[in-house]
Formats: sequence, C-alpha cells, structure tokens
Amino acid sequence: MRAAQSRTRDLALTATFAGFIAVLGLVPAFSPLGFPVPITLQSLGIMLVGAVLGPRRAVAAVMFFLLLVALGLPLLAGGRGGLGVFAGPSAGYLLGFPIAAYVTGVLVYRRGAPYQIGYGLVSIVIGGIVVLYAVGVPVTAWRAGISLPAAMAGSALFLVGDLAKAVLAAVVAGAVHRADPRLLPRRSERALTGHTA
Repeated sequence: MRAAQSRTRDLALTATFAGFIAVLGLVPAFSPLGFPVPITLQSLGIMLVGAVLGPRRAVAAVMFFLLLVALGLPLLAGGRGGLGVFAGPSAGYLLGFPIAAYVTGVLVYRRGAPYQIGYGLVSIVIGGIVVLYAVGVPVTAWRAGISLPAAMAGSALFLVGDLAKAVLAAVVAGAVHRADPRLLPRRSERALTGHTA
C-alpha cells in the first residue's frame, strides 16, 4: 500500500509541476535586440522543479511538459507548441530543460535535508544556468545561423534575469521544503538507502 501511495504522490507532483511550468508560459516573452531566443519565465520553472522534486521526478515533470508541447499544445511562452519548436533557435534550451532539472535535482538531493538556501542557490545556478546555457547556446548558434561568440553575447542578455530567477527559485524551494520536509531525504537516510527521488 505504501508503494502505491508513493507512486500516486509522484504522479501528482509530476503533473503539478508540469502544469506549473506551463502556467509560466502565460507570461509574455520578449526578444531583446532581436535575439532569436525569447526571454521567458519558464526557465524559473525548470530551476524550481529540480530543486524541489529531486532528479527523477524533476525529469519526469519536464519530459511530460515537453511531450505536451510536442503534441501541439501551445504551452511555451507566446503560445508556441508543436514539433517545429524543437527545430528552431530555442531548441537547445528546450532539450536542455530536462538535463538542467536533473543536474539541479542531483545536487540538491545529494545534500539532503534540511534544505539550505545558499547551497540550493549554487545548485540552481550550476544546473539551471551553466548546464542550460552549455546546451542551449551552441544549438542557438547552429539553428539561427550565427557564430558561437554572437550566440554567447546574445545569451549574456539573459544572465541578470536568470540569476534573479535562481535566487527566487532557491527561496521558494526553501519554503516548499519547510512545508513538506518529506521531499528531501535526511542525509543519514539517503546514505543508508541509496534511494533517488
């Protein structure tokens, strides 16, 4: 019975956070200085899902969201959806979403409970910014037909906003973990069980 309850809880968390990422797409996107990748709030959702759910559930939530996008639901900022978005300049960031969520989740989960905002922020910056840019920037250069330095310079326009999102995600994750301490294992429990979220 306990395993069934755990699966039900995992499914509920996955669906809830996939919906949260989709809701963030309702906030209008904008493209600074004509850069081919728009600035959106959905990367905040990616940061938060990794920091809250751990690697396994975070990837499940992001993949569910991306599946809905691929099926044509207009869930990306600006009402975009369909397979075509995975061939455009933003494709690298979309493909990087589950990787970023996974890395963030691994880092936060390895630390375990109690959640610490400072460590959470570092984990979010590594996963939600460094890793995401490492995947997104080269693909933007390729799909937009621009040089890698030009793509890097354009992506630098995102950095201040993404750092602000990382701070917000770290603080919100802290509030969530205080409200539901079961989301992260105690360090001793994680060491004994080797279980992954």
